[in-house]
Amino acid sequence: MLAISQFHNSKNKINKSMQEKYIEYSQEVAHAIQNKLPIVALESTIISHGMPYPENVQTALMCEKIIRDGGAIPATIAILNGKLKVGLSEQEIDFLGKEGSKIQKTSRRDIAYNVANKVNGATTVSATMYIAALAHIPVFATGGIGGVHRGAETTMDISADLEELAMTNVAVISAGAKSILDLGLTLEYLETKGVPVIGYKTKYLPAFYSAKSDFEVNFKIDTPTEIAQLIHTKFELGLQGGLLVANPVPAEMSMEKGVIDQAINEALLEMEKLGIKGKETTPYLLSKIANLTKGKSLESNIALVYNNCKLGAEISVEISKLSI
Repeated sequence: MLAISQFHNSKNKINKSMQEKYIEYSQEVAHAIQNKLPIVALESTIISHGMPYPENVQTALMCEKIIRDGGAIPATIAILNGKLKVGLSEQEIDFLGKEGSKIQKTSRRDIAYNVANKVNGATTVSATMYIAALAHIPVFATGGIGGVHRGAETTMDISADLEELAMTNVAVISAGAKSILDLGLTLEYLETKGVPVIGYKTKYLPAFYSAKSDFEVNFKIDTPTEIAQLIHTKFELGLQGGLLVANPVPAEMSMEKGVIDQAINEALLEMEKLGIKGKETTPYLLSKIANLTKGKSLESNIALVYNNCKLGAEISVEISKLSI
């Protein structure tokens, strides 16, 4: 059995008494951890900020089903009533979906404040990675990571997701970075931080809604078994930080680059006029693009999330078979 304790860095280590104080596991996840079963972490920002209700809740529950069907246990992560929740009930997922943007979008920066003040939080990629590492969960499936925003050379708007990938030993399965970002600069940032970008059956970085961008990944790997072996080897060698596994949206749901680029550019212009900045930019842009594409981008978004959950389960199952 793979030593999962090697999957999180020393700064994230937390003793048992502290775990009992701050972390609350669902019964299903606690059983999986105790019995060393494969687990896949899931974020909760996609529920509260990524999609409208009820599609957000339906999508979250389907993600969990896909992971279970793949032989792994889903661990949706959020902060509720002062606890780092690892594994949510259907009622808790529905609560997050109905409350929507009333739930605080929570990155690593916000975790301590939310816990101390019992502020309910929907975890972003960075916060989910951090909590997954605390819980000894090495695989996390999401939609797309944050990255370097367009115009970041003047705004310095760079997602905390990238820094988390540099620090935290969790493999993130995504459809690349969100296509509203500067993909080239995002890859440059990841290279600087030593984060390997793996293309699943592709040598090109997926562009979220589109299966292919103009940028190449570091390594093309064709099977979940080989990806699991790479994850195992990286962490066994003590190489700090995570991995990004880029899994293209299914071909039948991939949007034409010209169509999505036009929608993104229009959404960016309107966002600038409205003066929307910071952590509100991504939810606004995703919502606006969904409107401009008459819901096609939302359909693509849901399909790619499901696809990532399927691959995440496959990789997690393969990791659980490895031994040192």
